Amino acid sequence: MQKYLTSIYSQLVLLTVSFAIVYNHTVVKMVNDWSQNENYSHGFLVPAIAAYMIWQQREKLKGLDSHPSYWGLIFMLTGMAFLILGNIGTELFIMRFSIIIAVFGLTILLFGIPMGRQIAVPIFYLIFMIPIPAIIWNQLAFPLQLFAAKLSADAITALGVPVLRQGNILELSNTTLEVVDACSGLRSLTSLLALSGAMAYIVSLRRWGQWVLFLSAIPIAVAVNIIRLVLTALLASWLGAGAADGFLHETSGIIVFGLALALLIGLYSFLKRVEVTSN
Repeated sequence: MQKYLTSIYSQLVLLTVSFAIVYNHTVVKMVNDWSQNENYSHGFLVPAIAAYMIWQQREKLKGLDSHPSYWGLIFMLTGMAFLILGNIGTELFIMRFSIIIAVFGLTILLFGIPMGRQIAVPIFYLIFMIPIPAIIWNQLAFPLQLFAAKLSADAITALGVPVLRQGNILELSNTTLEVVDACSGLRSLTSLLALSGAMAYIVSLRRWGQWVLFLSAIPIAVAVNIIRLVLTALLASWLGAGAADGFLHETSGIIVFGLALALLIGLYSFLKRVEVTSN
């Protein structure tokens, strides 16, 4: 048994070093994106959350058959193929996604198919750390800007504040606000999906409840983004154009994200009560 464990650890060290060498440039570039682009700053948390998701399963993992399986080589080779294709086409998303496939293959290779199956969700949860390709981001962001601007203008008008909307521009009596890319809600949507995905996996709910909790991030992200835009417009209308920028604007972002988190927790509590009453 001791020899077996020593062999496993030796292979793990060797493969980890090889993995680090192969993916060094890809990982470093991705971390730079996390640090330089606020849209992807949640990427720093995703690996830690994935590690916690695996740690939470530690009791189940102890009872699994952990004999190596060469089926893992198929996934590792697939990951390498994705890496090569990504390099040829200079497509960062494919190169980065290949990391996840390779990690999954490495898990099966060293610890077997049961282990890979058990921690497949935490491994593929790592997709939330990969920045969305710019071509897709841009295709999603502008329609969301227009959608957010329309709903915000309707809400502002309903609150008795006159506003004229022209595309993604909101014209108030004393200032003009532009619903820019950062205000489209796409950033909060990606962050909230990562958060709701982790919550759905960690909490004790039935499968349908987990899916409801996970997908609820979409309407919640849209709603809190509209609330933020409306608050910003109201502050600008009452306090002047300067209220739309600086401290008050940043504070509103923190507040509405806290509201989104509270809504997720509230939804979980509701789903839990539904499950209890249905038993």
